[in-house]
Amino acid sequence: MDDIQPADIRLMRNEGSLRDFLRLQMTNGKARNAPAKPPPPPQPSDHTPGAWPTGSRPPRPIPQAPPGAWEAALHRLHTDTQTGTRCECPGCDPTTGSHPDAA
Repeated sequence: MDDIQPADIRLMRNEGSLRDFLRLQMTNGKARNAPAKPPPPPQPSDHTPGAWPTGSRPPRPIPQAPPGAWEAALHRLHTDTQTGTRCECPGCDPTTGSHPDAA
């Protein structure tokens, strides 16, 4: 609506609708200047929304550690508290912290 005359503005001001008209003009102008939404990317023809893509599967659960793995790891990490070196002796018990020479 580009053909607004001063008489039209005067009439809208007298009726009290000029503010609404100007707000409508601003809203329409913003809508014209807004960029258009890009179209959604094309989906493969065999695509099922929410499903795993073709050729893939859900991840497997983490396998359980073999028996004795935790004890072996603790033995490898056990350090002698007096010297600060790692204890490599076969009689060392890392689960309790006992050392055969400490008795």
